[in-house]
Amino acid sequence: TRTDRPAMSVIPTSPTPSPHQAAQRLAQIERARRAVLFRECDVPGATAPWLERSWRRCLDLGLDPARPIAFDPVSAAATRSALDASQPLLQAAAPVIRSLSRAMANTRYFAILTDARGIVINVNGPVDASDPRATQIARVGVDLSERAVGTTAIGLALTDHQSVWLHRGEHFFDANSVYSCAGAPIWGPDGRCVGMLDLTGVQVSEQPALKHLVTHSARSIENALALAQPHALLLRLNWPGRMLGDDSDGLVGVEEDGLIVGLNRPAADMLDIPAGVPPGHCGSYLAASVDALFDAAQQQAPATEVPLWSGLRLLVLAQSG
Repeated sequence: TRTDRPAMSVIPTSPTPSPHQAAQRLAQIERARRAVLFRECDVPGATAPWLERSWRRCLDLGLDPARPIAFDPVSAAATRSALDASQPLLQAAAPVIRSLSRAMANTRYFAILTDARGIVINVNGPVDASDPRATQIARVGVDLSERAVGTTAIGLALTDHQSVWLHRGEHFFDANSVYSCAGAPIWGPDGRCVGMLDLTGVQVSEQPALKHLVTHSARSIENALALAQPHALLLRLNWPGRMLGDDSDGLVGVEEDGLIVGLNRPAADMLDIPAGVPPGHCGSYLAASVDALFDAAQQQAPATEVPLWSGLRLLVLAQSG
């Protein structure tokens, strides 16, 4: 007997804000602008503290929201210098940025990678060559720092060192109210911010989920940077009860004498190492001898719980470099 398959149901597309919801969102942003930028009304808590801080920094710089804005490139020599200094970042980011095209298919968002100063060093994705609003920012060498172009996801990520989502009028300059963007800082293996990853669209539907995507993409780049740092021993860290083997792992590269030569941001957070502080010796954090860690790697021992001097415990997998 033949069993007929049921007709394939139509998979609903992900919900998008209704025109009314979109209009309400833009009206809320406009009220916040009037309250903070133009002091026309008093709206307590009109916007997020980090966004208001950026707007006020721009005002303190003497910037005028109504001023026409030019997206100026730095000099050719400065562009070459930025590209040369960013080669490790560019190499680590290349496969991650290529994969973004699948996640952002049909959204009309594109990726921008900058160095720590906000200089564009890479652009990837569907940049509309006929739209100057897209092409003027999607150019290697353009300065997209907060000082140059006001509040953007790029400037906020590099200044506040956190992932952000900005929509339309949340940008400082009126001229930038056509953009929607998500940004996340990228931390180098020395614990310092080396750049940021931005996902931008022009006159597009709001996509706050891109903040999650850009955050995880930045973490993948950080992990690639940490793994590329020469090391004799690699320590994979996570909290007890968690599985090792994904991008949430802390990564610590160690020299033969136990000095930490590189780590990613999750590892720095687990070991309570502030951003930009040289990490020093792994024995300053792990209550285990360096020799024992190297022996575990040589013997390909499974992950084990290791106490920290702080009293906490971490799941640690030691692997030969």
